[in-house]
Amino acid sequence: MAPRLLLLALVAAAVAVPPASAAVASIDLGSEWLKVAAVHLAPGRAPIAVAINEMSKRKSPALAALADGNRLAGEEAAGITARHPAKVFSRMRDLLAKPFPYARALADSLFLPYDLVQDARGAAAVRADDGQVYTVEEIVAMVLHYASGIADAHVGLPVRDAVVAVPPYFGQAERRALTQAAQLAGFNVLALVNEHAGAALQYGIDKDFSNESRHVIFYDMGSGSTYAALVYYSSYSAKEFGKTVSVNQFQVKDVRWNSKLGGLEMEMRLVNYFADQFNKQLGNGDDIRQSPKAMAKLKKQVKRTKEILSANTAAPISVESLYNDIDFRSTITREKFEELCADLWEQALTPIKDVLTHSGMKIGDIYAVELIGGATRVPKLQSKLQEFLGRSELDKHLDADEAIVLGASLHAANLSDGIKLNRKLGMIDGSTYGFVFEIDGPDYVKDESTDQVLVPRMKKMPIKLFRSIRHTKDFDVSLSYDKASELPPGVSSHKFAEYAISGLTETSEKYGSRNLSAPIKANLHFSLSRSGIISLDRAEAVIEITEWVEVPKKNVTLETNTTDETLSAESGTTDSKENSSSGSDADNSSTTNDESNVQDTITEKVLKKRTFRVPLKVTEKTAGPASTLSKELYSEAKSRLDVLNKKDAERRRTAELKNNLESYIYSMKEKLEESTDMLAVSTEQERESFTAKLSEVQDWLYMDGEEAQANEFQERLDQLKAMGDPILFRMSELKARPAACGSARLYLTELQKIVKNWDTSKPWLPKKRVDEVVSEADKLKTWLEEKEALQKSTPVHSSPAFTSEEVYQKVLALQNKVSSVNRIPKPKPKVEKKPAKEEANKEKTDSSESASSESESTEKPSESDAPEKNNDSEPESHDEL
Repeated sequence: MAPRLLLLALVAAAVAVPPASAAVASIDLGSEWLKVAAVHLAPGRAPIAVAINEMSKRKSPALAALADGNRLAGEEAAGITARHPAKVFSRMRDLLAKPFPYARALADSLFLPYDLVQDARGAAAVRADDGQVYTVEEIVAMVLHYASGIADAHVGLPVRDAVVAVPPYFGQAERRALTQAAQLAGFNVLALVNEHAGAALQYGIDKDFSNESRHVIFYDMGSGSTYAALVYYSSYSAKEFGKTVSVNQFQVKDVRWNSKLGGLEMEMRLVNYFADQFNKQLGNGDDIRQSPKAMAKLKKQVKRTKEILSANTAAPISVESLYNDIDFRSTITREKFEELCADLWEQALTPIKDVLTHSGMKIGDIYAVELIGGATRVPKLQSKLQEFLGRSELDKHLDADEAIVLGASLHAANLSDGIKLNRKLGMIDGSTYGFVFEIDGPDYVKDESTDQVLVPRMKKMPIKLFRSIRHTKDFDVSLSYDKASELPPGVSSHKFAEYAISGLTETSEKYGSRNLSAPIKANLHFSLSRSGIISLDRAEAVIEITEWVEVPKKNVTLETNTTDETLSAESGTTDSKENSSSGSDADNSSTTNDESNVQDTITEKVLKKRTFRVPLKVTEKTAGPASTLSKELYSEAKSRLDVLNKKDAERRRTAELKNNLESYIYSMKEKLEESTDMLAVSTEQERESFTAKLSEVQDWLYMDGEEAQANEFQERLDQLKAMGDPILFRMSELKARPAACGSARLYLTELQKIVKNWDTSKPWLPKKRVDEVVSEADKLKTWLEEKEALQKSTPVHSSPAFTSEEVYQKVLALQNKVSSVNRIPKPKPKVEKKPAKEEANKEKTDSSESASSESESTEKPSESDAPEKNNDSEPESHDEL
C-alpha cells in the first residue's frame, strides 16, 4: 500500500482556492501550553499559519477555570490563578482516563489545590466551587473549545474539523477520552497524530531525499515529558500524468520516552528549594507548601527565574506578599540550578540511548538530532546532548514551540475534503504499543501455541485486521497491551477493552443438526485507525454445510423416437454407443420424424457445499477508569457544556456592548470638547443636552451598570446615538457633500467629451439614446445647482438640504445609462446573395472535384487503415514502505 500523501502549498497562488468554508485546524495540546494552527486558502494570506489568541500570543495556557458561575479558559483562567488557585484546573490532559489514586498523587506532587474527586468509573473528576462535579473529559473539552475559538477567530468563520497532536505514550484509554472530549467541545477530530510524526512532517516537507536517504532523531523535551523518535527519510519513484517522478516519504522506525521527565520537573526542584528558603526566613515552623495561594505565586515566579537562567549565569526571584504579607527575595546561580537537577541530566539521555539500542544503529548513522520542545533550551541539557552525540553543534532547524502544530496542520490539510495542496510527502507512522487479544468463553480451549498478537509494536497504521476462531458458544474478547511493551502512565492492568460476542450459541443450535463440512467458525474484524485506536468492529459466524442436491447431468439426454436405445438401470443414463448411432439415424430421417423427437433431462445427485455468514452482536463492556463516558453521562456532560457555552456567549456579548458604550461616551465627550466642526454643526442647547445625557449614562455605567445585562447596555447606547448620530452625520457631511458635488461636476465634464467622441467613434449609436444621456446629464446639473443654492441658505446646524449619498446615487444612475448606450454593438454588414446561375455552376464544380478525390482514395489505402501499434505498457510495480 502506498503511503498517504501529504501536500503543502508554498505559495497560495500555486493551489486551487476552495470555497470560503474550506478550513481545518490543528491543535497541539500539551501539559502546560496549547498551540493552534489553521489551514485556510484565501487570497492575500498564508495558507498555513499559527493562530494568535486574544492577547496576540502564539501559545496559550492549557487551563480552564470555573469561578463564580463563570467559565474561563486560556489567558483568562491564567489571570485568576494567583487569586483563586483552587478554581483553576491545570494538567488536565495528563489526568485523562487515569485512576483516581494516580491523579491524586500527581496533583499533590505538583501542589495543585483544586478539588479532585472520584467519579462512578473510578477515574478522576473535579468539583467546582458551586458543588457541581465535572469529569476530566469535560474540563479538557473546555480547553479544546477555547482552542477552537482561536482557530475560528483566525479564519473568520467556524472551523469544525481538526487534527489533535498527542504524545507517543498516550494509550488507548487516553486517545478515546481525548476524542470524546473533542466531540464535547463541538468539533470533529480528523485524526490524532503522534507529536513526533507532526514534527517529522514539518522537517521533511521542504526537503528533497531523492539523492540520499537519511535517519533523523527528533528529541522533544516539553513541560511534562521527554521522548526521542527515530525517523527514516527516503524517496520512491511513481507515475504521475504519464511521467516518472520522485516522491519523498518518511517512516517512523522507533520512539522511546520518559513520561515524567520535563521542564516542569526542573521547576519543581526550584519551587521546593525556594520554599525551604522562605520557611527558614519565617522561622515559626509554618510551611508555605500548605498555602495554595503562596505556592501559586511562587510557581509563577519560578518559571520566570528558570527562563532567565537559560540566558544568564544567575537570576533573581522576587514575590510580593508571598505569605502573611511577607515579601520573598532571593537569587540563584545556574550552577546551583544544575546541581539541584543533577540526576535529571542522565535520565534525559535515556530515550536517545534506548532508540539507538533497539534499532541497532550507532550515533554515526544518524544524519541529525533535531531539538524541539521548550525545555531543550536549558543550557545544561544541550551540553549533555552534545557530549553524548560527540557534536559541537546541535540541530535546531525547527521552531521548538511550533514544529508539531505546523506539521499537524499539514496532516489536517491532507485529510480534509475541501483543501488541495500540492507538495507531497509520504507518511508512515506506527503504533507505539503492541496489542494482543484473548478469547474467554464456555468450553473454549485456549491454544497456548497460537500467536494471539494482533498488532506488533510500530506496526503501520491505519490497518484492518482479521482473526478466526473455532467455537460454538457465545464468548468474550479482551484487548490488552503486549506484555513486552511498557504500560501507559498510571495504568496498572494490561487489559484495556472487553467485548461480549453473542448470537453464536443460537446460530450453532440452528445449523448444528445439519451436515457440517467444517466446524463452525467466528470471524473477528478489528481495525487500527490512523489515530492509533484499536477496536473490534464486527463479528460473524461462518457455517459451511454439505448436502445432496439434484442437478442436471451434463451431455446426457433420452430421445423418444424410432431408434432403439439401451438404458442403464443403475446409472439412469443411455449407452453411449447406441445413443450415438440413434442420434446419427435421427439426423438422416425425414422432417416429420424430427418433429416427433422429445428430449428429457436426466438428473443426478451431487454433494454441494454452501456457506452461511451470520452477523453476531458485539457489545463493548469495558469498565473502570479506562472506559469512555456512557451515552447517559455523555448527554449530561453535553448539556452542562451547552449551558456554559450560552452563558459564555452572553458574557462576551455583555462585555462587548459595555465596552462599546464606554468607548462611545469617551469619544463623544472628546469631540464635544475639542472638535471645531462639532461646534459648527450643533447648537449650544443640543451640546448641553447631549453632554448631560453622556454624564448621566457614564455615572450609571460605573455604579449600577456593573451587574447590568447586555440589553441594558444596548438600550443606553441607542439613546445616546439617537442624540449624537444626527450631529455626527451633519459633521461628516461638511466635507463629504462638497467632495461629492466636485466628483459629480468632474464626471459631467468628462461626459461631454464622451458624447462628442461617440459622433466619430460610434456613429451607429441611435440618436434618441444619445439625446436621453444628454438630457439626464442636464437634469443632474440643474438638480445639483438647485440643491447647492438651497444648502447655502440652510443653517449648518440644521438637517442638510441634500446629502452626499444622494449625489452619488444620481451620478451612478447616469453612469449606468451611459454604459448601456456605450455597449450597443456595431451592426453587422449585409451580405449580398449571388445570382442563381453562379450558384448552380459552383455546385457542379464542387461535385466533380469530390468524385475525383473519391476515386483516388480507392486506389491507395489510407495510412489510418493500418493496424495501430499497442503502446500500452504495464505500469512498473513498486514496493513501497
